[in-house]
Amino acid sequence: MCCLFGMIDYKHTLSRRQKTRIVRTLAELSEERGTDAAGIAYNSGGTLHIDKHPGAAHTLNFRVPRDSSVVMGHTRMTTQGSALKTQNNHPFAGNAQGMPFALAHNGALYNDRLLRKTLKLPNTNIETDSYVAVQLIEQMEALNFNSLRHMAEEVEGSFCFTVLDRKNNLYIVKGDNPFCLVHYPEKGLYLYASTERILGKALLLLNLPGTPELVELSCGDILRINSHGRQKRERFSVEQFLFSWASYFQPKKVGLVCDEDEAYLDELKTTASWCGYDSKWIDDCLAEGFSLDEIEEFLYCGEL
Repeated sequence: MCCLFGMIDYKHTLSRRQKTRIVRTLAELSEERGTDAAGIAYNSGGTLHIDKHPGAAHTLNFRVPRDSSVVMGHTRMTTQGSALKTQNNHPFAGNAQGMPFALAHNGALYNDRLLRKTLKLPNTNIETDSYVAVQLIEQMEALNFNSLRHMAEEVEGSFCFTVLDRKNNLYIVKGDNPFCLVHYPEKGLYLYASTERILGKALLLLNLPGTPELVELSCGDILRINSHGRQKRERFSVEQFLFSWASYFQPKKVGLVCDEDEAYLDELKTTASWCGYDSKWIDDCLAEGFSLDEIEEFLYCGEL
C-alpha cells in the first residue's frame, strides 16, 4: 500500500517555489499510504537525479530545481526489504543501453525471486520485490513500449508503475492497482497520485487556476507523456489478472506454509498488523485454505 505521485510542467509556467509546493503537498498527502520512506526523481542539468530517504515525506523537505519540469515521487509502506537501507526504497535507478531511468511501483510482486532465477538476472543488494521490474527492462536493453510491455507481462502480482527517463518521458504502466491523473491543458500541467482521494485533497489545497480534466486509464494501459505534454498509449496483456481473480472461485485446499515461506509469512503478518489484523487472522485464513499470495492480495485490494 504505497503511493505514487508527481507532476509534469510541460509549458514551464511554474516557478521553482510553485513546483516545490506542489510536490511537497502531494508527497505529504501520500503519507496516508506509507510513511516508511519517500523519494522523488527528476532531471536537472542534463542528469537524472533520485532523492530518497527513510522516513515520512513531510520530514524530508523535498526541493525541486528551477530547471526541472517533471517530478516522479513515491511514499513507501514496507513489505519486503528494510526501509532503513536506502537502496530498498523507491524510485529505483536503471539504465537501458545508455538511457538512465527511474522506476517507482505501487503494489506487490510475487514472482521476483523466480524471475531472477529463471531469467538469470544479475545479483543485487536490493531486497525489494519491485526492483525486478528494473532488471527486466534493462535485460531488454531499451526503454520503450515493447520493454515495458514485456516487463508488465512477466511480473505477477498487483501493480502500477511509473518510469521517468532522462529525456523527461514519463511512462505509466497501469495494472490492477489504482492511479489517478489529471491534466490542466491551459496551464500545461499534469498532476497524479495513486488514489482519487489523495489527488482530490491536493487539488483543493493547491487551488490551481483552471479546470482539471481527468485522464482515463484502464488496467493494461501503458501511457507515455513526453516533455511536450503529448500522450501516446499502447496496451499489454491483462490475462494474468483475469487468471488471478478467477482462482478465487476454485476449490480451496488446506493452506500450508513451507520452511522457505516462513520469512514471507513473517513479513505478511507485519503488513497485516499495519492494516489492523493480528497474526491469528493470518493463521485462520491459512487454515481456511487461502494461500499467502491470496492473503496479501486481500490486504492490498480488499477482497478475499
